[in-house]
Amino acid sequence: MNTLPARFDHIVLATPDLAATVAEFTRRTGVVPAPGGVHVGLGTRNHLVGLGERAYLEIIGPDPDQPDPSGPRPFGVDALASARTITWAISPPDLDAAVAAARARGYDTGDVREMSRRRPDGTLLRWRLTDGGCPHPSGLVPFLIDWGGTAHPAASGLPVCPLRELTATAPDPGEVRALLAALGTGLALAEGPAGFAFTLDTPNGPVTFD
Repeated sequence: MNTLPARFDHIVLATPDLAATVAEFTRRTGVVPAPGGVHVGLGTRNHLVGLGERAYLEIIGPDPDQPDPSGPRPFGVDALASARTITWAISPPDLDAAVAAARARGYDTGDVREMSRRRPDGTLLRWRLTDGGCPHPSGLVPFLIDWGGTAHPAASGLPVCPLRELTATAPDPGEVRALLAALGTGLALAEGPAGFAFTLDTPNGPVTFD
C-alpha cells in the first residue's frame, strides 16, 4: 500500500442502486463486498471492503427495505445518476480537539453529531462525525469521524483490496491543500475538475474507481 493521508479512515462510494454497484464491484475486482448494515431512519445501507491497515471502502446507497426518510439520504445519493466517489474521512485521536484546532486555523468542519447503524448480526454500532460528511462542496476535504468504544469496521473480518493510490483533482488545488492542512492531513492533488480516483490491488489486478 502506498502512503495514505494522515489519519485516513475510509472512502465513500455512493450510488443510487446499491445492489447493482456491489455486483459491478464484484465483477471488476473479484472480491465480494461484505454487508455493513442499515442506517435506521436515514433510508440507506452499506457494504464494506477493507483497504488494508485501519482503513476501508464504504459503498452506500438507498435501502429498499426502509420507508423513504423524512429528509435527504446521506451523501446526496438521491441526486446521483450513477455510482461516484463522494468524499473521504479521517479519524483524529481526539475529534473535539481536532474540530477546535481546525476552526482556530480558519476552517469550520461543521457540527459534530452522533450516528449509528445495525450490522447484519444485530450489533448496533455508534460513532460521532462532523456535519454528516462533506462540509466542503467539492467533497475533497474529508469529514472527521470518531468510533469511540465501537469496534472499527476494518477490524470486523472484511474482504480486503489493498488501497494502491488515492488521488484527486481540484480547480484550485491550493485552496483545498490549505483546508487539508487545517485538519492535519493531506491528499495528492492536481488541477482539474473536482473529483477523486482510487486504485485497488485486486485478484483481477489493479482496478481504478472514480
